[in-house]
Amino acid sequence: MRAPAWLFAWCCAASAAAQVVVQADTLYTGAGPAIRDGVVVIEGGKVTAVGPAATTPAPGSLPVLRCAVATPGLVDAHSVVGLAGHLNQPHDQDQLERSTAIQPELRAIDAFNAREKLVGWLRSFGITTVHTGHAPGILVSGQTMVVKTTGRGADQDVLVPCAMIACTLGEQATTGDGPSTPRTRSKAVAMLRAALLEAQEYARKRALEDESKRPAQDLKLEALARVLRREVPLLVTANREHDISAALRLAREFDLRIVLDGAAESYLILPEIAAAGVPVIPHPPMARTSGALKNATMELPRLLADAGIPFAMQSGYESYVPKTRVVLFEAAIAMREGLAYERALAAITLDAARLLGVDARVGSLEPGKDGDVALFDGDPFEYTTHCIATVIDGVVHGK
Repeated sequence: MRAPAWLFAWCCAASAAAQVVVQADTLYTGAGPAIRDGVVVIEGGKVTAVGPAATTPAPGSLPVLRCAVATPGLVDAHSVVGLAGHLNQPHDQDQLERSTAIQPELRAIDAFNAREKLVGWLRSFGITTVHTGHAPGILVSGQTMVVKTTGRGADQDVLVPCAMIACTLGEQATTGDGPSTPRTRSKAVAMLRAALLEAQEYARKRALEDESKRPAQDLKLEALARVLRREVPLLVTANREHDISAALRLAREFDLRIVLDGAAESYLILPEIAAAGVPVIPHPPMARTSGALKNATMELPRLLADAGIPFAMQSGYESYVPKTRVVLFEAAIAMREGLAYERALAAITLDAARLLGVDARVGSLEPGKDGDVALFDGDPFEYTTHCIATVIDGVVHGK
């Protein structure tokens, strides 16, 4: 069914209220078993109570939204929305700067357009939090950020201004047209290794007691120094097995925190990835299987789950219109390919929030967390189901 007419009127009247009661025939909290006839109470933008309607008191003054199924607000573990725009024209494509191969100083927040239509489009599917930023395509493309899809502005919606630094190994990093683009895999890894060594020396000198001996501040090296201090992970897009192995090798050499992105052939070295304790953001199951994804499989999320490797689902980076997929549909395909229902839902809620380091605020419906809820008129993984409303920080957004 479509969203009822009363919902649109209610949204207009209560959009700034930041308090609401959501009542669902089936409530998935992400923190325990599903609750039949469940209730989520949101006051002041935060969850204040969760439980069965019969035993969970809710202030009678609060408006009530009813639906068939409610889940925590969905979390997209990797995207470029807000930097990549829906028009697919040069003026709204800020996700990739090709002028030089290594640019960790580029901040996603400086280019993020919270009012871009793609941000609102994802919100209409129940996606309330997105990890977005610079795209794969050059050796180090820039920083990523974690942001709500509220659509107010980058500074108002941001959760983590610098979440990771995006790196690419493999074909995508060696086929660009920039003047410093490496042409082979070994050259790409050597350039990255040299940049990390330079950042190590820079950080050592910046810590000298004698200020006159300290080098001038360098934004590129400052960003890489944060990676070396393990403050920020390196998000490594690598799909071929030998590129994934190179990423693991660099992580060991420099004691880096890394997150594997794409990882199409990771099923060939699952024990090594598990032993390294590296989380994975697998490619969207429905991504085109060509180029670096030639040997991709839709079963990858299930294989990662079976191997005990932490993972979360992503919509990914599209070089063509409409520039983004919908992580809800990608998780549904992963479930069809053998991933358990609960794991598929967790991969776009709590597990995604944990991987991104924002699980204290989002990913599950628990008292004290942000009031982010997705409301559906049926099973969220059924293609004919509609998201009838999205609640972010207690504010209701209709379709």
